[in-house]
Amino acid sequence: MKTNKILVGGVVGGVVLFLVSWVVWGILLKDYMIANYNQCFMNKDIIWWALIVSNIAVGLLFSTAFSWAKTNGIVDGAKGAAIMGFLLTVFIDLQFYSMSSMFSGLGVVVLDFVLSTIVFAIGGAAVAWGMGLVKNE
Repeated sequence: MKTNKILVGGVVGGVVLFLVSWVVWGILLKDYMIANYNQCFMNKDIIWWALIVSNIAVGLLFSTAFSWAKTNGIVDGAKGAAIMGFLLTVFIDLQFYSMSSMFSGLGVVVLDFVLSTIVFAIGGAAVAWGMGLVKNE
């Protein structure tokens, strides 16, 4: 697969991941996060460049994986990203849960697993679309 498709898919997916994450955690769950996440752990001033680069990096991870796996279609992209995103979230969240006071309890961690999986599925669909992996599904 051409490098351009991987780059375009990664950037498109990164932008979608950024926007969907902002809606989910920044708007819809803002009060829940304030109540259930350790606020000392959170940066009051967001470092925007790092946040944007992190989302594009995940988009590029997905687009590279889709290229290697010869992913075919938006639904396959959503499924693949949901699986990879779920496993990444389990890894990261359980690391923080085990070694910090970031989360108020295990229920918050499990909710984050579910929401992250949904957000990553949407991002994966966007990556596949950006790569032109559209088929009649």
